[in-house]
Amino acid sequence: MKGKAMGRLIQLIALGSLGLLAVPAGAQQGTLDGAWRHYGGDRGSTRYAPLDQINRENFGSLEVAWRWNLSEADDTVEGQQSRSFKSTPLMINGTLYASTGLNTVVAINPSTGEMLWVYDPKAYDQPRGAHGGLSSRGFEYWTDGQGDERLILGTAGLQLIALDLKTGKPVPEFGEEGGWTDLSKGLGREVRRGDYGLNSPVIVCRDTIIVGSIVNDFGSAQLMPPGHVRGYDVRTGKMKWIFHSIPQGDEFGVETWEDGSWEYSGNTNVWSMMSADEELGYVYLPFGTPTDDHYGGHRHGDNLFGETLVCLDAETGKRVWHFQGVHHGVWDYDFPCAPILIDVTVDGREIKATAQLSKQGFTYVLDRVTGEPVWPIEERAVGQSTVPGEQTSPTQPFPTKPPAFETQGVTEDTVIDLTPELKAEAMETLKDFVIGPLFTPPIVGGQDGKQGLVQLPGMTGGANWPGGSMDPETGILYVSSKTSPGGMTLSAPTSGRSDLRYNRGRGGGARGPQGLPLIKPPWGRITALDLNKGEIAWQVPHGDSFQDHPIIKELNLGPLGSSYSTGLAGAGTMVTKTLLIANQSRPRDRASGRAESGYLRAFDKATGEVIAELETDDAPTAPPMTYMHEGKQFIVFAFGGRGNEKGLIAFALP
Repeated sequence: MKGKAMGRLIQLIALGSLGLLAVPAGAQQGTLDGAWRHYGGDRGSTRYAPLDQINRENFGSLEVAWRWNLSEADDTVEGQQSRSFKSTPLMINGTLYASTGLNTVVAINPSTGEMLWVYDPKAYDQPRGAHGGLSSRGFEYWTDGQGDERLILGTAGLQLIALDLKTGKPVPEFGEEGGWTDLSKGLGREVRRGDYGLNSPVIVCRDTIIVGSIVNDFGSAQLMPPGHVRGYDVRTGKMKWIFHSIPQGDEFGVETWEDGSWEYSGNTNVWSMMSADEELGYVYLPFGTPTDDHYGGHRHGDNLFGETLVCLDAETGKRVWHFQGVHHGVWDYDFPCAPILIDVTVDGREIKATAQLSKQGFTYVLDRVTGEPVWPIEERAVGQSTVPGEQTSPTQPFPTKPPAFETQGVTEDTVIDLTPELKAEAMETLKDFVIGPLFTPPIVGGQDGKQGLVQLPGMTGGANWPGGSMDPETGILYVSSKTSPGGMTLSAPTSGRSDLRYNRGRGGGARGPQGLPLIKPPWGRITALDLNKGEIAWQVPHGDSFQDHPIIKELNLGPLGSSYSTGLAGAGTMVTKTLLIANQSRPRDRASGRAESGYLRAFDKATGEVIAELETDDAPTAPPMTYMHEGKQFIVFAFGGRGNEKGLIAFALP
């Protein structure tokens, strides 16, 4: 295949003599002054706050301090209804700010939950975007340090808006007529609005706003919107540059899209969160899978920059380096979360690093200045596709350190074995499916008498968009993940439905025995990774599930972890001076009709021991954040899935 020799290398592409440049030292240290100014706490996405008023001695005494209901903002919009509420609020200058499912922005008193003001961009008046349209995980904060402070919001209606932090009104000199920049323009290709949108926060590095996108994963055509990333001036809203996630013309990497497939292929987008290093002026972009997620017969080659971590110069949009985690992806193994920026010390050498978590359970640790792997990443042979027209890559990259934090691949050793009978039933079921190690390729349903592929981790991970949390004082990275296989089968589309030779078909899933999961527990876990050593410090089950199942109940096995997730999340973690804190959704008890609820847990950072657990009446839908206001520390997170009451809930000491 063309360009394959280049694709087989761990890509350490630097511009000029970048690796020789002197850069200031200094780790991403988390939040400052009791605030939470960015989605991940800081722009390095550490989700670390050096607060300790809430600690191991008093966590169990936390009480609900206030609740804010989403209906205060969104129910005032006639004829519109919010979808799942996944926003992580920001705490800036003594005010809490959040975005809603309708893309309205609210300011809230952080001590009482009283809504102070609401701004409605009327994103619902714009054409409906990909995956149901209106949704928002948050926005970004920027200041020039001299009094100009802005909230930068990218809406699902493809509006880029700058709000004055104090008034909540659009900055008049920002954007085009109407006070906003139209993100549907400037892609170099007309896009169908129903296939393209935005629901994750933009990021600002120095004076540039960097904007990703969400593109329809279930498109039925070879021609789909491209996931090109763009940079905009933070003061004027004018576009400064575009980075082609699918290289165009004679650009670097275009040879990895064979037979001109770069001209029509789409997706390859940054749908999740990004990170930035203000000192270096670099932004770090986690890209997803090209069109189609599971069949690439029309896009032969490695397909840069699909499933690639890309470092760009934020001022110019020029590529500094890149690392591709999956060549020619057909497993929907997008990079699902923000890369975490952290300074580590490995074998006595101080390294400015980035750690990228993946759905497949790997942690890719790279020098964030040069892109060089901190520990070797090996190209290893993997199984090859037998699907007509498909040409999968003969090798895939495997990190040698740290170890995978999730079970990878389906084999007899990974199948549930709590009793001999359960294992025998599971193995009997799997006779009708293709199973194998990580990167076993999909099949056409019915091929060789098999219904489909059972892949592990499944398409939702492993890790997903909540990502991980990093303690800069110890170099420990914490990640919550689920052990949940996914069924996948390909089928030829009906005539006229698609110009793809194969689409993802219905079915292909394998059920576990007696209503239990197919894979052995734990079914959800938290892993602590020591990034100074490249080792797992500890790993514990996260939550419990099936505890009332008669077979499990009789075995008295203890916590087995939960793979249940709300909105693919479930929800996430954060780190404080003294604690690892995680929230988690609890599934509906169908026997009793109990509504979804959740947990807020505190773990010992050194051992993973559960220190205390609080049950909540509300199911978390986003990771927690924390702040200090008027001498009191609060922990806040979003709750409420589709069809349920939604809002923010805050915990504090009595």
